[in-house]
Amino acid sequence: MSSGPVLVTGAAGFIGMHVAERLLERGETVIGVDDFNAYYDPSLKELRATCLNAHPGFRMVRGDIAEPGLIDGIVRSEGVGRVVHLAAQAGVRYSLENPFAYQRSNLQGHLAVLEACRHAAIEHLVYASSSSVYGDRPLTGEGFREDDPTVSPVSLYAATKRSCELMSQSYASLYGFSQSGLRFFTVYGPMGRPDMAYFSFTEAIMAGRPIEVFGEGRMARDFTYVDDIVDGVIGVLDRPSPRGRHEVYNIGDSQPVGLMDMIATLERLLGREAVKVMRPMQLGDVTATYADVSKLNALTGYAPKVELSKGLDRFVQWWRGWRGL
Repeated sequence: MSSGPVLVTGAAGFIGMHVAERLLERGETVIGVDDFNAYYDPSLKELRATCLNAHPGFRMVRGDIAEPGLIDGIVRSEGVGRVVHLAAQAGVRYSLENPFAYQRSNLQGHLAVLEACRHAAIEHLVYASSSSVYGDRPLTGEGFREDDPTVSPVSLYAATKRSCELMSQSYASLYGFSQSGLRFFTVYGPMGRPDMAYFSFTEAIMAGRPIEVFGEGRMARDFTYVDDIVDGVIGVLDRPSPRGRHEVYNIGDSQPVGLMDMIATLERLLGREAVKVMRPMQLGDVTATYADVSKLNALTGYAPKVELSKGLDRFVQWWRGWRGL
């Protein structure tokens, strides 16, 4: 561990909360930043924040990362040594409705973090990118590799994430601080995001509502359990690249699962069959995701441990308790 607190942006978010908690459990001091926006039910963000506030080494700052000076002020005044930047406007479909939210949070917010880090001589910036940067690709026998082309984003969300990678590359070259971008592949688990398919399907199935299955059910995703994701994030945070280097890493399960197979697993765990309404692919969606994680494994020994059936079982148990069932 390095000296100084770790700053985690998006700390009331799904991945941010789990990363912050792991850091706290190993004795780090953590400062969280989150704006608690209403993209999905803020009560879930408040629940995550309550879990973090139970740790004496944690402090939450409520604010918008894109607000000029917020991150810079925290980094300078608190002596922050490392930053895990996970705050972003998520969701592909929402980007069709509210594109300027992505411009502000993902682009302006990322730039604000970069500026704060370069002025404060941060040891290491780890930030969230996305598997969406690979565009729409057919599922083959090989996973997506970090050196594969990333020039054809099919959503604004994907375009902003690739833009963040390019901004980080330029800042690493210009100002010489270590940066690592993590291309997340479909993260799921307890306290997850309600807009994700596994979560919204669970809510609908248990309420007796039909579920909309896009892509006629032919899509596949590299579902990755949140604890495995945290292993990778912490592993990378602890291993900064040489100063002036910017690296990107895939972080996924490396075992893509068909959408219909995921639904069948949920049905079994919930004890109910879903009423399925088949729909065509939506604008911005991709057919499949599949992570080649050999680069991350070589750096950290990363090896996902939680298979989908076990991870979904843990989610369903948490969801039943959360809903008081």
